[in-house]
Amino acid sequence: MLRLPVGLQSLAIQGAAFFSIILLHRLTQNVFPYPFSLWQIVFAQGTMAAALSYIWRQPVWWPILHFGFAPLILLALHLNLLPGTYLTVFLLLVLFYWSCFQTRVPLYLSDQKAWHAIMPLLPVTQSFRFIDLGSGVGSVPLYLAPRFPHGDFYGTEIAPAPWLISQLRVWLKRRRVTFLRRNYSELDLADYDVVFAFLSPAA
Repeated sequence: MLRLPVGLQSLAIQGAAFFSIILLHRLTQNVFPYPFSLWQIVFAQGTMAAALSYIWRQPVWWPILHFGFAPLILLALHLNLLPGTYLTVFLLLVLFYWSCFQTRVPLYLSDQKAWHAIMPLLPVTQSFRFIDLGSGVGSVPLYLAPRFPHGDFYGTEIAPAPWLISQLRVWLKRRRVTFLRRNYSELDLADYDVVFAFLSPAA
């Protein structure tokens, strides 16, 4: 179970919690004639899913997500949102997170503290090739390129939306940066002098 991708783990946990609560509800109907409301059943399912997530030692934020998953679905149903709303949100999530259910690398942006930590490691006067693995919206190469004119800067990103944002930022800022839409595992890193990765610890 632990070797499955976290997305499949979570699907199995939600399914197991759902069927466990339904079975428990059926078995206790004769013992407890009190009619449980749908909200009570949903929160019980969330509690069961959170407990299973904890038992399977998923990362600390997953039990919270499991607990809120079914209640949020029920809440969304009560809001009577237009069907197209769900499709729009789904497509946006796909464009930004793409294959993170396999890679376990969601959009995980760095900050200026990380950018400044890189600068002392880069040569000031000689040429070099720099690549950011999982470059997101391109902030690292775009920040470093004007400060190191002797460097050739690259980024690689597999998710379509962040990669497209990177390309637009290059065009708007007129920077010497090339963004590739490729999985970093397919690259030959020997082609680069400096390799930077600011990825989820799961990777």
